[in-house]
Amino acid sequence: MKVKMVDVSLKPEVFREAIASGKIFLRKKTIELIREGKVEKGDVFSSSTIAAILAVKKTSEIIPLCHLIPITHVDVDFNIYDSYVKVTVKVRTTAKTGVEMEALTGVMAALLTIWDMVKKYEKDERGQYPETTITDIRVLAKLKGEK
Repeated sequence: MKVKMVDVSLKPEVFREAIASGKIFLRKKTIELIREGKVEKGDVFSSSTIAAILAVKKTSEIIPLCHLIPITHVDVDFNIYDSYVKVTVKVRTTAKTGVEMEALTGVMAALLTIWDMVKKYEKDERGQYPETTITDIRVLAKLKGEK
């Protein structure tokens, strides 16, 4: 079967929004380091926000059949719990196609950046990550048309 990008040429440009989220489970000690701002690599949430925004803007370069669309807004939010951090990314555009993949890509980039920044604290004595897990990545909501 041939692979092809969907033709959206005749679709109208309309307001679109997608919200996605995901979680990264970490050791309680790592969560405390994040809360206290004591992660050696720096501010986990600032770095992860930048990573999410960049990933959203480059989604069409990462996911082969995604359209390049103008991103008009990205909002990245973090909620920190006892054993995990939840990342939520909201993406907006006015375009011919939606922004679900962009929101999901932003979530993944933020979660992976958190992992990268704290991996030193998550490794066991063999250099493995027995407790570090990324889960529950999903689209929470999407909107098409008037806000």
